Amino acid sequence: MGQQEKVARSLAGAVSDGISASLTGVDAELARRYPGDPGTRQPVHTVYVPGDAFTADTIRSWGDQALKALDEHAPDASSLAAVLGIPDDLAGPVHDRVRAKLEREPIEDLRVDFEDGYGPRSDAEEDETAARAARLISDAYKNGTAAPYMGIRMKCMEAAVRDRGIRTTDVFLTALMEAGGLPDGLVLTLPKVTYPEQVAAFVQLLEAFEKAHSLPSGRLGFEIQIETSQSIVAADGTAAVARMIDAAQGRATGLHYGTFDYSACVGVSAAYQASDHPAADHAKAVMQVAAAGTGVRVSDGSTNVLPVGPTPQVHEAWRLHYGLTRRALARAYYQGWDMHPGHLPTRYAAVYTFYREGLEQAAARLAAYVAKAGGDVMDEPATAKALSGYLLRGIDCGALDTAEVARLTGLTRADLDGFASPRRGGLTVTAP
Repeated sequence: MGQQEKVARSLAGAVSDGISASLTGVDAELARRYPGDPGTRQPVHTVYVPGDAFTADTIRSWGDQALKALDEHAPDASSLAAVLGIPDDLAGPVHDRVRAKLEREPIEDLRVDFEDGYGPRSDAEEDETAARAARLISDAYKNGTAAPYMGIRMKCMEAAVRDRGIRTTDVFLTALMEAGGLPDGLVLTLPKVTYPEQVAAFVQLLEAFEKAHSLPSGRLGFEIQIETSQSIVAADGTAAVARMIDAAQGRATGLHYGTFDYSACVGVSAAYQASDHPAADHAKAVMQVAAAGTGVRVSDGSTNVLPVGPTPQVHEAWRLHYGLTRRALARAYYQGWDMHPGHLPTRYAAVYTFYREGLEQAAARLAAYVAKAGGDVMDEPATAKALSGYLLRGIDCGALDTAEVARLTGLTRADLDGFASPRRGGLTVTAP
């Protein structure tokens, strides 16, 4: 050791105390607005089913139809890899895990739709359908056949359908309460939001329901669906979506991009409406920046090209869906929409390939960071957080096994949770 340095100071402690006091309000505001990721499992997709088409066996039916499509159009690992361009060394593990997923948990998030997919109905019919949906969802959670997340998309807060949307929400939630209470995986989706005031109005509705049933304040959260240009940039030039998150008063859980409504809103012709259009990229980039750090997650939209018909046509649709899903994952949109059972094989093939191809590198970098071993990449705490989040997402969806991640990193699930987010916990799955 060399000579000990003399340490001197020029400022009294009161200076630091004064600065801290001046920033107390900012500290509180940062904590309120940007609490970080909630640490709960994020589903890789959301499946929309019209209210009148939802049945007790919808989830199993989708899984069986997806397995049938896989058996018919890509019956083994090599054929699936050839269609989608999956590397040879990943073909077997990905194919096996896709099949296992479709057998075990084909849908991660299901939304019973009372908006575009359901349309206008008589009040009596929609009331009955909403109550029935609640009963079926409650039964599914009780008997173990539910998706990890389930809920409804009601009609929006625009004047023409506002009362109906409020009424459906009330009927659905009341029926859940009468059937035993709100399930942990409950999700509500508010569509076609244009003004922050519509978000605030929905908060008012949920607050009233919570008070009516003596529920804790904030028990009910919801997703905001972004389907209009006004929700991205307001008339005054501000980012309206950021104000919507604020208007939700901590209840917003997600921002979901509506591919086709948004595309039509900004004038994209039908032939070019897709989630990789520049207009879509702009909207999602604004959503992503507005949501960063708030705990609100961003979801991509869907493709309307269905994998149906003869095998060459199915393969073409699969390649499109696989490519769009991989593109979204690379851009940190870890969730999307699936509109048909035939989309499930390529959803999981894309997700599993994404996580398995990066497993060894991510694990090695995280292990080196923990050991302070250095290497050819100098990672920082923020990168360690991202690496842990990557591995946890892979475990949660079934792409990775907890044991193999532990073997490669030397870290437990609790260790990964700690790196990824201090708030981490909640719904997970046991990896196969």
